[in-house]
Amino acid sequence: MKIFKTVLLTLLFGTVFTSCSSDQDDEKPAVAIGPTPETVDLTVENFVYRGMNEIYLYKADVPVLADDFFANEVEKNDFLDNFASPEDLFYDGLTASQDRFSFIVDDYVELENTFSGISKTTGLSYGLVRYCQGCSEVFAFVRYILPNTPAADSGLKRGDIITRVNGQQINDTNFGSLFAPDSFTVGLGTLEGDTITDTDETFDLTKIEYNTNPVFIAKTLDIEGQKVGYLMYNSFTADYDPQLNDAFGKFKADGVTDLILDLRYNGGGSVRTATDLASMITGGFAGELFMREQWNAEYQAFFESDAPERLLNNFNTTLKTGENINSLNLSQVYVITTNRSASASELVINGLNPYINVVQVGETTTGKFQASVTLYDSPNFGRNNANPTHTYAIQPLVLKSVNSAGVSDYVNGLDPDVEISENFRELGVLGDVSEPLLNAAVNTILGNRISIDNNFKKYEFVGESTMKDLDYQKMYIDNVPALMEK
Repeated sequence: MKIFKTVLLTLLFGTVFTSCSSDQDDEKPAVAIGPTPETVDLTVENFVYRGMNEIYLYKADVPVLADDFFANEVEKNDFLDNFASPEDLFYDGLTASQDRFSFIVDDYVELENTFSGISKTTGLSYGLVRYCQGCSEVFAFVRYILPNTPAADSGLKRGDIITRVNGQQINDTNFGSLFAPDSFTVGLGTLEGDTITDTDETFDLTKIEYNTNPVFIAKTLDIEGQKVGYLMYNSFTADYDPQLNDAFGKFKADGVTDLILDLRYNGGGSVRTATDLASMITGGFAGELFMREQWNAEYQAFFESDAPERLLNNFNTTLKTGENINSLNLSQVYVITTNRSASASELVINGLNPYINVVQVGETTTGKFQASVTLYDSPNFGRNNANPTHTYAIQPLVLKSVNSAGVSDYVNGLDPDVEISENFRELGVLGDVSEPLLNAAVNTILGNRISIDNNFKKYEFVGESTMKDLDYQKMYIDNVPALMEK
């Protein structure tokens, strides 16, 4: 399956999308276009246009999406036929200039699997940075290794520097293709000072189908007599909500009085999971507003008049499964972030800010507050009765999130209270109190004044292992709205 354009962050609306919108009577397999009619198949193009016209967040900024832009179907179809592919239509004809996050796929089955945490991976999580300013060479640094994977069996570890794949130097144009095959060999290098030197050490890796538990580390630290919970959480994957809740149950049983939530590599996921996580941290605000949705003008007016509760995401007391949420009833939380922390990670911080003291340790976050929805080619855009002649789906932005204090539009990210960056030369062991970012959070809890060294060479970010994944930096909700009848 192909995904078209780099995906930064979106929101999935679930697998069923009910609607009273227009039906597909005008989407025949072949249509007439132009002054001298000829028969062409614009099935997918009509679906793409219909979805964007229906519910796109930035509809008002794209003139051709106006309901009255085309005088008739022939004129609209003539416009659609100007594009060589559905992808060209989507990106070049129907998305607003400020939209970096909407996308289209040609295989929604793989998209659905990815949202459930199922993917093919070697188990290697890495970041990609440029060797030097203005050069094309890139190296990968290992962030962590997933358990029970080929990477775990290989002996690779956090902090290893990868300079080559299949003997070829990684650069800013080939890294995607080098890491794409199901099997490949990585070659290591050493980083001493500002010098990177290749070594003879290599590792053979093969991708497997893998279910990724986002609860990567959950442990209780005994810090000078205080019980401090440490949770490294790498994705808001709804299928693993029970495991997340179990971690908080253990924290509660251990008598945790402080929590460090490590979201340094968390690109987002389920809005409901983010809401539940916030409820696990606090516990005293059940039924109060966590996040308000803001849609395009048409849908905002529709929801406000017909279903105002649909716009509200409130703190919860139970999971979707009905299981009671384990809450720590904290009035303060310490959150570790980097510039890779996005979407639902930022939502937790922004949503909690009006209620408790959120102390952010690390780097400024990505800056993603919009959300998208999966639309299928069916009369109501739902998965049921999807057109069997193709497997295209679109994921347009449809709303932005606003916290209870009215804060949104943090396009430049959320800034840390304690600034500290990861140093590839001294990454440390995740979950160990001596690991630099965790250590900074612990000392903040203790009120210790420590010297933080940020005076080391920073490398330009180029990419990361997850950036080609279909769930890269996405949020999704599963309470499906009734669509407006036009």
